[in-house]
Amino acid sequence: KRHFHLLAKRMKPLIGTIIFEGFELLDTYGPLELFLIIPDLFESVVLGKSTGEVKSSQGPRGVAEQSMQDVDRVDILLIPGGFGTRALVEDEAFLKDLKRLAATAEYVCSVCTGAGVLAKAGILDGKNATTNKAAWTWPTSQGEKVNWLPEARWVEDGNYFTSSGVSAGMDMALGLIERIHGRETSLEVAKAAEYTWHEDRDVDPFARIHGLV
Repeated sequence: KRHFHLLAKRMKPLIGTIIFEGFELLDTYGPLELFLIIPDLFESVVLGKSTGEVKSSQGPRGVAEQSMQDVDRVDILLIPGGFGTRALVEDEAFLKDLKRLAATAEYVCSVCTGAGVLAKAGILDGKNATTNKAAWTWPTSQGEKVNWLPEARWVEDGNYFTSSGVSAGMDMALGLIERIHGRETSLEVAKAAEYTWHEDRDVDPFARIHGLV
């Protein structure tokens, strides 16, 4: 089995992105584009319940390079949303692996309804968090001990980063890049991607659109 881990001061932070049947494409590859568009900032591994192709909510398939069971640690754990999250909250083996990886990660991140899966695993207990505004009811029902914030593009609570729906994950990713590498690097990344960063994480028009505020 191949194991990934950070050798202190000798390797770039390793991002472990989890994909699953019914994952959301932009939740996943939007943040990854920003993390990886400038070389030498991060390393990446895409994880799944097993290795191989995984069908997204939209149809195109991603590839899990490693199984979650075969990885002992990642520095940044990222879980996207998508319709497949509904099945994940009933998968005890998946939740166990998710909790194990989250316990040793330096940062734990979710996009969209991925926050519901973190909440179901108890990872967000006592934390401030947000999620997709159009699908607000389902993910928030997965964690009664989470302080869900309805008006937030993304939320940072210590080393836990959670974003609103779909494209909001890209803004969150830039926020995490800022935390690790500084604001100038985040702006450089956004420029390289020709992306307009919504820097104020508290501004979320979709909360009002969907009647949450």
